Amino acid sequence: MSREDALDQIGPALSRLRRRTPASSRDLSRNLVLNVVADAPGELTVGGLAAEMGVVQPVASRTVAACIADGLLRRAASQADGRRTVLELTERGEAERTRFAADQRAAFEDITAGWPPEERLQFARLLVRYTADAGEWSRRRAAKEE
Repeated sequence: MSREDALDQIGPALSRLRRRTPASSRDLSRNLVLNVVADAPGELTVGGLAAEMGVVQPVASRTVAACIADGLLRRAASQADGRRTVLELTERGEAERTRFAADQRAAFEDITAGWPPEERLQFARLLVRYTADAGEWSRRRAAKEE
């Protein structure tokens, strides 16, 4: 496969990967929310969550409401501005996030079981790097649109 053909396959490959993730869409949405809240560099509002997820606020609000109902998140007063409401993980939310990460690791290990160990590790490191860089890229694009 040529360099150009390989690069042209990135989008379709990521799409197939998303469809084949071993979890329900509810689990994926919930995990996404929990990770965004946990990874936020500071306090996070529902509006900030919506922006980070790339969805409109009503979608984020519904997902947050479901996570609160399931005991995974709680609303709290902002320490910086008591008039604002921020999102926090509960102990149950952190446990769910840990469980989902363990499930994802087990899937990764099973899927790549036939790979040489150094390729598995290299791919894992590059995937983590890619997602970190994609987050930064997304934030830069959002800042330009404001």
